[in-house]
Amino acid sequence: MTLFDTHAHYDDEAFDADRDAVLTAFDGLVIDPGCTLESSRTAVALAARHPHVYAAVGIHPENCGDYVPEHLDALRRLARQPKVVAIGEIGLDYYWAENPPRQFQQQVFRAQLALALELALPVIIHDREAHGDSLAIMKEFPGLRGVFHCYSGSAEMARELLDSGWYLGFDGPVTYKNARKALEVAEMAPADRILIETDSPYLSPVPMRGKRNDSRNVIYIAEKLAQIKGMTTEEMAELTMANGKRLFGIR
Repeated sequence: MTLFDTHAHYDDEAFDADRDAVLTAFDGLVIDPGCTLESSRTAVALAARHPHVYAAVGIHPENCGDYVPEHLDALRRLARQPKVVAIGEIGLDYYWAENPPRQFQQQVFRAQLALALELALPVIIHDREAHGDSLAIMKEFPGLRGVFHCYSGSAEMARELLDSGWYLGFDGPVTYKNARKALEVAEMAPADRILIETDSPYLSPVPMRGKRNDSRNVIYIAEKLAQIKGMTTEEMAELTMANGKRLFGIR
């Protein structure tokens, strides 16, 4: 059984001691999305070094405070590297009061969405406590497609995204006891629009909660979604592999 972890941050310092060993131990596909220019460069380098790893490049809303237009040129150059399959992780994060101002986050978000449209790449969206603004901005770019990573919005918003051709990413929280909203969305989402993610090193699923996460734990998300959808874990693995390859243009 081969799994596709479509969102894992192996550029993170949590993997400094054993990054290559952990990646080598995972027999599947991985997408490493950057959150800054530097982490995007690291993701591209990891993809070049490991045959089963792909990269996305982008500036995360928490990290966009020093953004200047020249950063978009740097992302454009990185995005032309052979194994870059998306622009991300980009979006809006209103959770932390100390994050960059909301209007500035929106400005940087729009600039990167325009870049994705220019380069005909899908996007990996981070949306935390910013559902209304995220959806409104997405509607300004009707030609774009991608995934709402670690989807945390309502079932109503999910239906609107799904109707527009978007994918939804499910992570460790779908295995948690209080995951009522995530379960509701997983139940209604078409199976061909579901992606599985770890968000490593964060959001470890049950039964690994509290430990550093890595792609080997994506099996627990596949098992939970298979249970919800009434299929085997092998069927879910095959389905989400096909979904990920389709969205990110991986042959």
